[in-house]
Amino acid sequence: MDKLLEKSALVVNPGIEQPPVVNPEAMMRIRRNRKQPLTTEQYVEGILEGRMTVLSKAITLVESLLDEHHEMAQAIIEKCLPYSGKSIRIGITGVPGAGKSTFIEAFGKKITSWGHKLAVLAIDPSSERSKGSILGDKTRMIELSCDPNAFIRPSPSAGSLGGVARKTRESVILCEAAGFDTIFIETVGVGQSETTVHSMVDFFLLLMISGAGDELQGIKRGIMEMANMIVINKADGNNIEKAMLAKAQYQSAMHLFPPAASKWTPKVLTTSSKKKTGMEEIWSSINEYVSLTGRNGFLQSNRQEQTKFWMYETINETLQNNFYSNPQIRSILGDYEDRVATDRISSFIAARELLNKYFGTA
Repeated sequence: MDKLLEKSALVVNPGIEQPPVVNPEAMMRIRRNRKQPLTTEQYVEGILEGRMTVLSKAITLVESLLDEHHEMAQAIIEKCLPYSGKSIRIGITGVPGAGKSTFIEAFGKKITSWGHKLAVLAIDPSSERSKGSILGDKTRMIELSCDPNAFIRPSPSAGSLGGVARKTRESVILCEAAGFDTIFIETVGVGQSETTVHSMVDFFLLLMISGAGDELQGIKRGIMEMANMIVINKADGNNIEKAMLAKAQYQSAMHLFPPAASKWTPKVLTTSSKKKTGMEEIWSSINEYVSLTGRNGFLQSNRQEQTKFWMYETINETLQNNFYSNPQIRSILGDYEDRVATDRISSFIAARELLNKYFGTA
């Protein structure tokens, strides 16, 4: 057999020993660095050190619906609370097509260039059918997302009232503890319940576009009354004259509203996100508002009212979730729905009977 192999052209001489496919040292590093669940203390330490990855994980924990995540999230928030409250919280909303994302990127880059740290909590609308969100704000803010002094966190609205993510309030606390001195909350858009954002910010900015005649009629009075500033975007090129006309129209409309409790007179300004004009005036006016409300005590009292509001909102949300997850209620809810739909019982009587069963008073 050996003689046959010697004569064969298929004989393969032994070569050098081949190294393993995977570098063993690299594998050891991977094993050492394999992600272990962080403790509450590690989360808090990472947030206070301003580590973006830990902050992102903490916000994910806050947004989680799992009970075990909820307990840890609340412990993290409680430990971060003493380090919060040192930022300017700015809500930004506007009509569809007003260029909110473009404005936030241009304005945000200006703010970071002035030495500030900016966190953008962008709320993406969730589909009523699939409950999913695109979460594409980072793709629309490419320059800002690469800025080391900026943090962008898109979150799904998940059916939350006012287009504000269910846990945005807690996310603000975590971002402030991480050292961000300016917080933007970008909301879904102008709507009936959009005013919820007003309950978690210091300054409410309404972004509009020129051609104000039609939009002025379409904007709800309540939102305009709450706006601390209206900014007419896209004031460039052929739109400059239209933007100035829109500014005059909005200024006239704002004078019809009663004086605000903050003693602040709302301003109407113009800007161009494309040309990056008007940004300094907007930022100066925001600081002017913070200075005024800080001196007259409105800023602090308003935040105190907001914290009480969110206490009651949390109670309402917890009671609602507890009601619908109650086994007894879940077993009879479908029957009540059928009876209400076929007019065998009124909606109000059905609700009362269900609540009586839930509270054990039936």
